[in-house]
Amino acid sequence: MKNIFLLGGSGSIGLQTLHVIEQYPEDFKLVGISLGNRNHASNELILTKHQPLIVCLKDDSRLGVYQNLFPNTEFVVGDEGLLSLATYPMDGLLVNALMGSVGLLPTIKAIESKKNIALANKETLVMAGDLIRKWVNQYGVKLIPIDSEHNAILQALLGEDKDDIQSITITASGGAFRDLPREALVQVTKGDALKHPNWQMGAKITIDSATMMNKGLEVIEAHHLFELPYNQIKTVIHKESIIHGMVTFKDESTKAILGYPDMRMPILYALSYPRHLNLQIKPLDLETLGTLTFKPMDFERFPLLKLAYKVGELGGLYPTVMNAANEKAVALFLNNDITFLEIEKLVIDTVEHFKDNIESPSLEDILRCNHEIYEKVGK
Repeated sequence: MKNIFLLGGSGSIGLQTLHVIEQYPEDFKLVGISLGNRNHASNELILTKHQPLIVCLKDDSRLGVYQNLFPNTEFVVGDEGLLSLATYPMDGLLVNALMGSVGLLPTIKAIESKKNIALANKETLVMAGDLIRKWVNQYGVKLIPIDSEHNAILQALLGEDKDDIQSITITASGGAFRDLPREALVQVTKGDALKHPNWQMGAKITIDSATMMNKGLEVIEAHHLFELPYNQIKTVIHKESIIHGMVTFKDESTKAILGYPDMRMPILYALSYPRHLNLQIKPLDLETLGTLTFKPMDFERFPLLKLAYKVGELGGLYPTVMNAANEKAVALFLNNDITFLEIEKLVIDTVEHFKDNIESPSLEDILRCNHEIYEKVGK
């Protein structure tokens, strides 16, 4: 039985993680979970079904109600509550499905409490990848990616020698506007941007997919996860989202992991790593699959991906600057305060005007920079 601590239990990845846990009641036990405050009926159903020992609520507006309903559960609140959940004195696996920079500190605290990490929070590695890698090694914990692309590459690398790698390739569906020329993006709406062609995801990551920033964050994430230079990390448009990641070796052979786009597959692998448990989802049928297509990445069409490679190479605080600017710009877009193309402009302008880089920033430097940039963007 593996104890699971789930951050972001109300989101898309969180709910799918719960579905996986429910399929394996003898393998996984939900010990702790953080929940949002949008759907209290859903929250109560989750708590009734799983009976976790500790629950973090987004705020204390209904704290008394939850405490009365579940008197045997410890309730904590807000960002401090996330840290309490991450450091709960019990061994287990922390699944970080939080969205945004709020996921960084709980990851660090969970590592320090010697919990293994199943990571769906890209921002943790984008902002502080060097520090996270150092602490993972120091505390002897596992860091397992949940993102389908990195999860696939992890699988393809099992049993392989890192020195034999020529490159890894992260595939991209292209997002909601993959078939539109840049000039047509002037007219797109929030509703248009939220219609991802292949995946059911949260709002922020769906917008990031449309701008290709999601792939940029994944490139930086891959650099830290697999300790490869950026010139060995490739991206390609693959509309079908059947191949999730590939590894090409020096002998020009390539290993690829295929599967229909269903996040429950990489979630289960992260929970059961390195095993492959049976999962009741749509099986991949090669006979009826049809054609798989690939297109070179157009960095002029997707300038935020180009920016991410540049920022990754620059290192220091630059990834934090880009991430914070993007996080704020997407929030502004989702609030109908800016247009779709203004997301790119805000992020690029913020990075280009940043002059206070620190080559090897401390955690305090990163957190300070993240706060300052987020508050500054859009004003």
